Amino acid sequence: MEGAIASLCGHVAIEEAEALAEWLRATPDAVVNLSACEALHSAVLQVLLVALPRCAAPPPDQVLAALLFILPAEVPA
Repeated sequence: MEGAIASLCGHVAIEEAEALAEWLRATPDAVVNLSACEALHSAVLQVLLVALPRCAAPPPDQVLAALLFILPAEVPA
């Protein structure tokens, strides 16, 4: 997590869920980049679905992307 952007990469484990939730609560303009995300633990998925941060790039996996389709897209400035 860097500034208002969180890049989730590889296999995101359950250990990341609490830190991600806290960061999302503290960052009102949060954006997630999932372009390098291969898998998410269900707890991390739940955090994203509850917080609904803007998404800079979806994950490459079509099934995971379909689960996260509800995330609003980040519109480039």
